[in-house]
Amino acid sequence: MSTSAIDEAGQRTFEQVRPRLFGIAYRMLGTAAEAEDVVQSAWLRWQGADRDAVREPAAFLATTVTRLALNELDSARARREVYVGPWLPEPVSTAEDPALGAERGEALELAVVLLLERLSPAERAAYVLHEAFGYPFRQVAEVLEVSEANARQLASRARTRLEQDRGRRADPAQRARLFEAFLMAARAGDLERLEAVLTADVVSMSDGGGVVQAARKPVQGRDHVARFVLGVLEKFSQGDDFELAELNGQPAVLAIRDGRVRGVVTMDASPEGIDRLMFVINPDKLARLTPVAA
Repeated sequence: MSTSAIDEAGQRTFEQVRPRLFGIAYRMLGTAAEAEDVVQSAWLRWQGADRDAVREPAAFLATTVTRLALNELDSARARREVYVGPWLPEPVSTAEDPALGAERGEALELAVVLLLERLSPAERAAYVLHEAFGYPFRQVAEVLEVSEANARQLASRARTRLEQDRGRRADPAQRARLFEAFLMAARAGDLERLEAVLTADVVSMSDGGGVVQAARKPVQGRDHVARFVLGVLEKFSQGDDFELAELNGQPAVLAIRDGRVRGVVTMDASPEGIDRLMFVINPDKLARLTPVAA
């Protein structure tokens, strides 16, 4: 068999698992740019590997991507320590890339990816591999080079921490109703109706990255958040068009001007109402998004 035939076979194998590799890296790192860099590094390693000795290519590549992402986490966290204002994950379109959300969806939600930042790197990897992609603990243990019992413990700690941080969540139907009510109240400029869909301890976070004007600290409390939302719409959104989109497997709104996405709004909710609003307006995190109408 020729070298070119071997390379073509290797490329086909890699392309078949690329969506999953990107999905792992994105959930580990929280940005598409960093995830793509990790996947590219895995491709280079795959090219140089003795593929005849690799019995399970998909497992080999998943292990490679996870370990590369673990290595990248330290420098990524260092960059976030000097980030201007709140840091939010980069939204990704699951309408344009259904494969990204085809795995267990919860670990892709923007609010969950944000909370994953609070876990240790090993806990984050164990959670992503087991909870999001269903890898057995035996394989998680091999990736992390720990015992199977330790892998179980890491995933359990991660799950417990996330459940404690998030509390009970609204089901998809409740979330859709809350999001629709929020949008209608915001568009109408109705403060009372807007407050009615927010919890008393709701938090709003705005990620401008120091590139564009945004709140440098989270806004907390029903009245403060409701007034903040209406103020943002009145002051900064004149001339924008708004479109519904599916980002990270959840409904979101794109703010569009001159054919370019200039903002994303998404939320998280408990049965009592919306308890987290996330505004991503850092242009670097919106460059990969395109208006739905386009």
